[in-house]
Amino acid sequence: MPRSAPAPVFGLAPEWLLSGGAPLADALVLSHPEQFDRLAAACPEALPTAVLAGDPCFDRMLAARPYRERFRRAFGVRRGQRLVLLNSTWSPQSLLGDGGGEGDGPGDDVLPSLLPRLTSELPADEYRIAAVLHPNIWHGHGPGQIRAWLDRARRSGLALIDPLENWRQALIAADLVIGDHGSVTYYAAALGTPVLLGAAPLDGLDPDAPIADFIRTAPRLNTRSPLRGQVDAVIESHVPQPGPMRFTSSVPGEAAVRLRRAFYELMAAPEPSGPALLEPLPLPAPEPAPRTAPLWVLTRFLAGPEVVVTRYADPAREPAGSGDAHLAVHEDTRDPGQLGLADVVFRDGSPDDQRFGPPGRWAAEVLARHPHCALAAYVTGPSSCVVRTRDGALLRLTAGAEADC
Repeated sequence: MPRSAPAPVFGLAPEWLLSGGAPLADALVLSHPEQFDRLAAACPEALPTAVLAGDPCFDRMLAARPYRERFRRAFGVRRGQRLVLLNSTWSPQSLLGDGGGEGDGPGDDVLPSLLPRLTSELPADEYRIAAVLHPNIWHGHGPGQIRAWLDRARRSGLALIDPLENWRQALIAADLVIGDHGSVTYYAAALGTPVLLGAAPLDGLDPDAPIADFIRTAPRLNTRSPLRGQVDAVIESHVPQPGPMRFTSSVPGEAAVRLRRAFYELMAAPEPSGPALLEPLPLPAPEPAPRTAPLWVLTRFLAGPEVVVTRYADPAREPAGSGDAHLAVHEDTRDPGQLGLADVVFRDGSPDDQRFGPPGRWAAEVLARHPHCALAAYVTGPSSCVVRTRDGALLRLTAGAEADC
């Protein structure tokens, strides 16, 4: 049988670059000289239009790296927490698709099955989970459908990152990226961030391209094994590989200068004398981690007054671990039946919110409404709350200036 023709290389094949046999664009921007060789092999007609101009997107991220801690605080990441960022490109073989057979079974959707496991296995106070989905996913399925698919995860604290404005900042803030063959995952590796591939198809990638080599060699997520051990092991043993950063741009920091020069040459106009500068990445608006899903809480008493509390958001099964267990439920839970089972009922808001009355009165009403509840807590701010116990004690708890809880 005759051998099938190789799949066209995405972005470099004639069907993307030519019209009537002539180049569509006056200038084709490349970020590294190795792309010239691949362009010459895939579509030599477009080679005269190629311009080596680096990568402005990558340059903006490099310039913003000194502000990593600010980005982390904006995304609600506290000291000591690890931010796990899930990323999916737009493809049936992506992390949101079936992963090209990389999931738990044929046709499984990797990302939707991963999210409840992450909230089950990663303690809520030790990990922050976020996701950035390619704009074409939002366009193809619609925002309503995306939010419906991820609703349970969002109620467990998942942050959905704006795919146009804030994904670069999220990459800078992340401690680990779980991704696929998309460019965002490769950018993460270029920044030196640990990466786990949840989906890793090679179809449609130029086998000689650096990203194909990255997909072949990067660590894979084993969805049949416990997740927390894999997450921690990759973060703690990570050694950044030089390839992704080297091939993302051969001229880091020079994209603005080179692109402006190319633009003015195309217009046959004199280039301005002032410096060519890129817009710095803005600081995102604060992204809190509201959790209205039930929290399974394990409590252990150590020597002296120290108490260790470990919380899991809406776990699919009872988490492993030692200690006394109790159920804490937000008053705005989607399932009101959980309130009747709760040991702790809590909510957050301003102490002056007239809809709930003074926090102490709200707590008394909650205990009267839910006779099996042992404690009601009104969180009045990042470091304060009002608590009423079943025996009637009313306590105001505050954290010290250096606390992060």
